[in-house]
Amino acid sequence: MLEVDKMLEKCGDFSRMQWLMLLLFSLINLLSALHYYSQTIISFVPKYWCADDLPPGFEPPQKSSCLPQGVNASSSDKCHSYNYELYMGYQSFPSDMNWICDEAWRLTLGQSMFFVGSVVGTLTLGYLADILGRVPIMIVANLIAMLGNMLTIFSSNLLLFCAFRLISGFATDSNFLMMYILVMEYMRPSLRTIGLSICIGIFYCIGSMSAPWIAVLMGSWRGYLLVTSLPLALVPLFYFIVPESVQWLISMQKYERAARCLKRVAKINGRHVEEREYDQFVEDCKLSQQSTKATPNLLDLFKTPRLRRNTLILFFKSMVITLCYDAVSRNVQGLGISPFVMFSLSATTIFPACLLLIALQDRIGRKAMASMSLLISGILISVTCIVLFAAIAENNQTTTLLVTLSVIGRFGVTVAYNSGAQYATELIPTCVRGQGVAAVHVMGYAFTFFSAYILYTRTIFSPLPEIILGLLSLLGAGLCLLLPETLHRTLPASLEDGENFGKNEHWYTFSFMEKRTQSVAKLAPGIAKSQSNSIDSSHYF
Repeated sequence: MLEVDKMLEKCGDFSRMQWLMLLLFSLINLLSALHYYSQTIISFVPKYWCADDLPPGFEPPQKSSCLPQGVNASSSDKCHSYNYELYMGYQSFPSDMNWICDEAWRLTLGQSMFFVGSVVGTLTLGYLADILGRVPIMIVANLIAMLGNMLTIFSSNLLLFCAFRLISGFATDSNFLMMYILVMEYMRPSLRTIGLSICIGIFYCIGSMSAPWIAVLMGSWRGYLLVTSLPLALVPLFYFIVPESVQWLISMQKYERAARCLKRVAKINGRHVEEREYDQFVEDCKLSQQSTKATPNLLDLFKTPRLRRNTLILFFKSMVITLCYDAVSRNVQGLGISPFVMFSLSATTIFPACLLLIALQDRIGRKAMASMSLLISGILISVTCIVLFAAIAENNQTTTLLVTLSVIGRFGVTVAYNSGAQYATELIPTCVRGQGVAAVHVMGYAFTFFSAYILYTRTIFSPLPEIILGLLSLLGAGLCLLLPETLHRTLPASLEDGENFGKNEHWYTFSFMEKRTQSVAKLAPGIAKSQSNSIDSSHYF
């Protein structure tokens, strides 16, 4: 909103307040990573074997086994107790509950409920954020995350585990996204991308890398959930530091409170702004609100053929990218290396992925970035599948090669995941951008329900998860080619603009191969004609 940006320049759009908010956002990144990956950390399955009637001097098998190991045992016998070779002494949830072999489906179901909760929670808390404000929902989401993990500690059966993981998942995304929105709105537009990306790249990476070692240090899944949940109790203190979204306050016609937030920013930043400036700001906002007309809704995206096609592709692309990102992030077992080491190695790709995005996103274009990253990760995941299959067939150890391919594949998926959000933001017309981007995001999260089941297929055929994820990545790369480029284009504002956007482009049209052009031949009168390399993300939240 132009009025807000002008006032922020006077109150300070990159000073002490912004640095303080970036610091708090860094803490949110750290805590969000520990919360999100709690699903993976508590679910590590160590090597196990049947403990029934073991002979003296029994040597544990090379691989996990569900069958009785006694001398008189037959393949039809059912095992009643198990021994485990714990990773660095860490007691995980499945080893504690014996949810392995015939009971392994219980763990998969519980993991899936986490993502069911995230879909419901994203929709519910997102709706409430538009009614109650960003700050209270950020606090509530983090408290729900703490509550869900603390309750999980007391899980003693399948019903309780599913219910408590559902509660924990309810907070996922909203516990991070609300602070993201607030930081973005209060920062200078030209510094938003680099500031937010650096915070995410460094602190989400640190949180992800440290998660397994916190678990090892605590020694059990209960200890991990306890020590990573308690710091979330600090988030309610943000209420006394972080100002409410000025743009949301204006949309709710709370002009005086919006002015008070800006005065607070100016005071912390050491800026002196005349009272008449705030009065003029309030008047301008009131005038702007009076001229605002009712906007179309989400269903209008499906009324015209090209816009409908682009929206459906964005939905499917989001499903593929989010599913692959989640599954690849959690695919740390069965590669011949400790899952703790593998998890940390895989997490190291987060920061360089953010740096690569900053370096290339505005040079080669959105379509090339999304398609190439998915293509490369799809190829690497597929090669991992071939290597894994060959290793099984020849009984060879190719751990180093498998780990290298898996880490590089995670890097490609991370780049695709991070670039996908901005691409969707720019393609969806301004008039329905908020609803459209939210729908794309939720569709992606809904599809992660299947990630646990995809990883579970490893029990059927070891390379099967890589086969599925590789094919999905390659399919997503192909679909990206059908979308129009947005770099150096005047972005669509109305539904008509969205229908005509990129009309003369082909699947092989890339931004780095052409001169700077305008995608929409003729825009509706009154639409700003300035071209931009990237959309100001605060316009869609």
